[in-house]
Amino acid sequence: MSKPKTTIRIALAANANTGKSTFFNQVTGASQHVGNWPGKTVEKVEGFIKFGPYDVHILDLPGTYSLSAYSEEEMIAREYIAVHKPDVVLNIIDASAIERNLYLTVQLLELEALLVVALNMVDIAAKKGFKINVERFSGILGVPVIPMVAISGRGVGEALSKAVEVALGKIKTSPIRVVYGLEVEKALSKLADELREKLPSLCKLYPARWLAIKLLEEDEDILRKVASEPGGSEVIKLSEKIVKELEAIHGEPIQVIIASERYTFINRIVKEVLTVEKEPLITFGERLDLLTTHMIWGYFLLAVLMSSVFASVFIVGGFLSSLIEHYLSILMIPLMPEDSGFIRGLVDGLIAGVVLIIPYVIPFYLILFSLENSGYLPRAAFLLDTLMHKIGLHGKAFIPLLLGYGCNVPACLGCRIMETSREKLLLGLMITMIPCAARTIVILSLVGEYLGIHVALTIYALDLIVVFIIGRIASAVLPGGPIGLIMEMPPYKMPSLKVIAVETYVRVKEFIVMAFPLLIVGSGFVGLLNDLNLLKELSNILSPALNLLGLPGVTSIPLIFGILRKELTIAMLAEAAGTTSFNTVLTPRQMVVFSIFTVLYIPCVATIIAMFKEYGFTRTILITLTNIVVAITVSALANIALISIGVV
Repeated sequence: MSKPKTTIRIALAANANTGKSTFFNQVTGASQHVGNWPGKTVEKVEGFIKFGPYDVHILDLPGTYSLSAYSEEEMIAREYIAVHKPDVVLNIIDASAIERNLYLTVQLLELEALLVVALNMVDIAAKKGFKINVERFSGILGVPVIPMVAISGRGVGEALSKAVEVALGKIKTSPIRVVYGLEVEKALSKLADELREKLPSLCKLYPARWLAIKLLEEDEDILRKVASEPGGSEVIKLSEKIVKELEAIHGEPIQVIIASERYTFINRIVKEVLTVEKEPLITFGERLDLLTTHMIWGYFLLAVLMSSVFASVFIVGGFLSSLIEHYLSILMIPLMPEDSGFIRGLVDGLIAGVVLIIPYVIPFYLILFSLENSGYLPRAAFLLDTLMHKIGLHGKAFIPLLLGYGCNVPACLGCRIMETSREKLLLGLMITMIPCAARTIVILSLVGEYLGIHVALTIYALDLIVVFIIGRIASAVLPGGPIGLIMEMPPYKMPSLKVIAVETYVRVKEFIVMAFPLLIVGSGFVGLLNDLNLLKELSNILSPALNLLGLPGVTSIPLIFGILRKELTIAMLAEAAGTTSFNTVLTPRQMVVFSIFTVLYIPCVATIIAMFKEYGFTRTILITLTNIVVAITVSALANIALISIGVV
């Protein structure tokens, strides 16, 4: 007798902006784990809950519009469903855009996933005058369909309950077969038979009919898998022959043929289940949408909003950071032994963690998730897309770049909103060269104080030029090309405070677990080097390199400590020089070069940790080495230019 099932695996699959993450947060609360998919930069979010006697593992798959092989997200979603075979897939669809959402649903049916459909945002659909016959819908699809409003919790429990019942076999499903036109159906039947005969091992992993569809669509991933199998080349030759025949009959590319016939199938379903009872009135959200995407007012409102975001992260964050650090120092410094740099380093690392988390990371996530949940983020991306494309990115990249002026750490973590690993890497590289609040302290304390604010602003302008040039070069060098921005504009809605709080808590907890130990250990290590008098030796080693930039040896130790925390740069410069009158140890030219180098060279430890989490070890090292090369090159050129115009 088989052992009763005690663990149930549920995969959530949906288009972007359908309320999938809202459902996930409503169900799992803080019982989440956030990581990356193995070998990928795509976020992997899992939740673990108890449902009656069952342990339920819920996996929030990346939001996708299809199961093609065009993006990392699509590949991850389909491979997990096909290979790992969750007990049930809960497909969340937007009731106000049912036709578009069903395109993913039919592909899940083709993949023979055990399916439950959650029809979310039925309240918004009703306001638009849409009436959906849920019972009829369920009958046609052959799977349970549950109406739901995830943001308020309505129907969430029922959707979860149905998913568990289907997974346990208490509810039997009889999914509809996705039917294509006569010629395509004949081709699929012939190709599926060939696959079963020639590639039985591959057909155990994937449904033969689904493989046949993907071969007809010329899916690169499936073509590679088939080609690697014995007898695969014969199957590919047959599929190529069939594709040519179908394209000759229809006069269109095969991908268009398959997609149009899928939509024909979907349209038949929609006509059966959806009626429009009244012409929808223009809602407040739609009026707001027209205003926020307007070619004049849209940019004005964006500037006001981003200025507010910048102020909250930069000004408020800086104020809170100083306040917290002051009181923590009062509490902890008297407890530290004066003769142990190691212990002082450990305590400094702890203080650095608290000073970073509360003022910068928490507000960043609260703001990001508020913008995301309200529906504004896609509008900002739309407005800024043309500008950002000039550096190989698209509009969404602007927000992390702007927030980098407050703190590079949350800005790097914000790179995950980009679609491809190439874009994430490119954006991360550029963010590390944005002068954060701590680097701004260096610029203002040296250049602003002694040379004037106009020179400080010139360094900011130079930094923007460098970031733009590096972005252009990296975009040309990195494999792949920039993608166009195809983005759905979800309806505006009031953000759920519970969802925002849960998402913020989970991300902050994750960052604390990863960053705090490394910050403390890193600080202790630098303190230990100081105890052993090795910092001076390291300073002597670095002095020749600094001399090439026209900088005195006294600047080496501040730059080393600056890797730990950029705001330590000025403090350690004062300690190394034995004075806070920096104009007595540095010339105007050296102040400018030192500031430029500080802005561009190795990021702080906390930023490196954030990059390591997002990109892995190899790419983090690549970004760091690029920072060093750029910092040395730009600083050396600035030094030469200043000497040539007579600046001493």
